[in-house]
Amino acid sequence: MHDRTHARPSRWPLRALALLSATLFCLISWAGTASAHGSIVEPASRNYGCWERWGDDHLNPAMQQEDPMCWQAWQDNPNAMWNWNGLYRNGVGGNHQAAIPDGQLCSGGQAEGGRYNSLDAVGPWTTTDVGDDFTLELYDQASHGADYFLVYVTRQGFDPTTQSLGWNDLELVRETGSYAPSQNISIDVSTSGRSGHHIVYTIWKASHMDQTYYICSDVDFG
Repeated sequence: MHDRTHARPSRWPLRALALLSATLFCLISWAGTASAHGSIVEPASRNYGCWERWGDDHLNPAMQQEDPMCWQAWQDNPNAMWNWNGLYRNGVGGNHQAAIPDGQLCSGGQAEGGRYNSLDAVGPWTTTDVGDDFTLELYDQASHGADYFLVYVTRQGFDPTTQSLGWNDLELVRETGSYAPSQNISIDVSTSGRSGHHIVYTIWKASHMDQTYYICSDVDFG
């Protein structure tokens, strides 16, 4: 399930309703979005990818068949997508495994009152094709920079379509130093020995305060 393009039927009334709904949701959640920062946009985080593919068409029933994991996420809480840049926890103090239980890694330990719980759902999330060496692209709207990034990839043999993600399923493949404030940060990652569907798990410690982001991106190593 790797194709990120969709041939969608023309449903102009639904599109108009979707755009109106999107506007209302954006207005309702504006305060939270304005104070948030960003996410990994390539390979796309789960909620950014759902927003990117379906934000202007999220009421289209075709999503249920074409992109079922995004469908369940939109049904659970649309604000997880409108606020794709707000999946963080404050005051973790670097003790990530104590703050985030197994099975809740993609929601940041059910952060923001459970807004992102749908991102922990097990199933065939849409993937981005990558090679052994690839680049993560962070879009940081607030330009707060980073104290560090920790980049993990699931071990070979882990199956994201049937297994819930835990810390023991991850291998640390990149640990960075600090980055100056910027809206765009690139992180080169090198792996080996992987094939098929994996989860890239990125921990981003923002530099302006003790605020940490927990980001799941689904990839396919081919």
